[in-house]
Amino acid sequence: MSLENDATVSLPGKPEPTVDGDWNRVHPASPFVRGWVALAAVGFFFGRDAFERMLQGRDFMDPNLSGRVPWLLAGGAVVLLLTVGGFILSWYFTRYQVAEGYVRVNTGFLFKQQRQARLDRVQAIDIVQPLLARIFGLAELKFEVADAGESAVRLAYLPLDQAKQLRATILARAAGVVIGPETTEEIPEAPEHVVLSVPPSRLIGSLLLSEQTVGILAGAAVVVAVSVFTQNQTLFLALIPGVLGIAAAYWSSFNKGYNFTAAISPDGIRLRYGLLDTQAQTLPPGRIQALMVTQPPLWRVFGWYRMHVNVAGYGVSGSTEGAARTMLLPVGLKPDVLRMMSLVLPDPGVEDPERVFTAGLDGLGPVEAGSSMSDGFTTTPRRARLLAPLGWRRNGFLATKTALLIRSGRWWHTLVMVPHQRTQSMALHQGPWARRFGVADLVLHTTAGPVSPRVFQAGVEQAVELFDQQAARAREARKRQTSEQWLAQVAPQAPEVAATLTEEPTQPGQPTQPESDIHPRTSPQQEERNHG
Repeated sequence: MSLENDATVSLPGKPEPTVDGDWNRVHPASPFVRGWVALAAVGFFFGRDAFERMLQGRDFMDPNLSGRVPWLLAGGAVVLLLTVGGFILSWYFTRYQVAEGYVRVNTGFLFKQQRQARLDRVQAIDIVQPLLARIFGLAELKFEVADAGESAVRLAYLPLDQAKQLRATILARAAGVVIGPETTEEIPEAPEHVVLSVPPSRLIGSLLLSEQTVGILAGAAVVVAVSVFTQNQTLFLALIPGVLGIAAAYWSSFNKGYNFTAAISPDGIRLRYGLLDTQAQTLPPGRIQALMVTQPPLWRVFGWYRMHVNVAGYGVSGSTEGAARTMLLPVGLKPDVLRMMSLVLPDPGVEDPERVFTAGLDGLGPVEAGSSMSDGFTTTPRRARLLAPLGWRRNGFLATKTALLIRSGRWWHTLVMVPHQRTQSMALHQGPWARRFGVADLVLHTTAGPVSPRVFQAGVEQAVELFDQQAARAREARKRQTSEQWLAQVAPQAPEVAATLTEEPTQPGQPTQPESDIHPRTSPQQEERNHG
């Protein structure tokens, strides 16, 4: 597959096709959607006093200011005109371009700035719709590229259909789709197959049984005990700000996780979520650097898990938005977890992936003396059980042909999966106590994110051997990875994903896959298994 830079595409809402290389402007309402807070601040500043007087039953205007009313109105009009003028200039000087293998965005009329992202380095593209943007039918595009600490390019705002069209065009190029210069029709959005959705009842239950709830109940118990012991009832008043903050945190988590849906398409995994502010992410599975599955203790009763990923460009963010963007599954059952794992790593490198992943999620090492193997996982030696009395039987690792699996946690079960080619560097850590018991930790370095791969308390011999072998596996895996384009990488292992391109009639500019890369059409039952 090759990447062409001279394609011609047509975007909805334009009378003529948009020639690749032309500079285009965002929607005229974009600065007002972004800057509504400034307009609200101007209205609040000039109207607060009049509003308060009206609520108190007094005259709408202070009689002492009657002679200065024209000057106040003139001042307000000037401020409003300057604000609106700034919005118009901001819109006029904000332009974007897709050309020469890059997407570029120019902003600013006093201080100009140009941001660009290479199409073949695009890690993910999000479509974000804040509540006000949804009212106007607009959407923001966020382009994530490798090595970016934050969104490399933010394009706000476009009509929703145009944003989807532009995303389809860029993802098609990033995936390696050939777009010829004679193309005059718009590139259709790639078909998708929904693989799972999270019911609202399960989301609410996961929030009520989360670690945050346990901390809140423990803190409340301490406050009640102290209040009863000291007979000081004023302590409850100090809890009001905390209660409001906790309620806001719960609402934010519910708002971000509501209506969570995951689908698979030729351009990657599509995630949609949000109640008031909706967001649609597209993650090429081959660009995911690391994956982590966790299970809090209270979730074990219902068999619930959550999944996070590291994606280059997302970085480490403590905000709710950052946590939501790295969430591959907010809460799901084991079949949901296995299904998402199969999308991230189509070739798990083992003959029985369900057994291996189940051992990683819930497995527990043996207690027989001298034994260090359990379900294929190499666990912490028995001699080091004093360092982790509860977790030494859970701590373990397993290297398949395509990824390294790391499990840990006796109460909080954790399974980390790192594709071999995504291992950037490694380090062996051994403190004085670890040296005393003959164990060491192996840390794998990937891109920044919520997943921190670390093999805990492996025997020194096993840790050194894993260090050497993992370096060799990563080197060989990178040699086999001949392309940064996700579609080219995943098609040999998961041809059913590439085959979805043939579900719709081929349009001008839409790729056609070689017959060797696509399985013949099968029965609906077999196709359902393929997508699953």
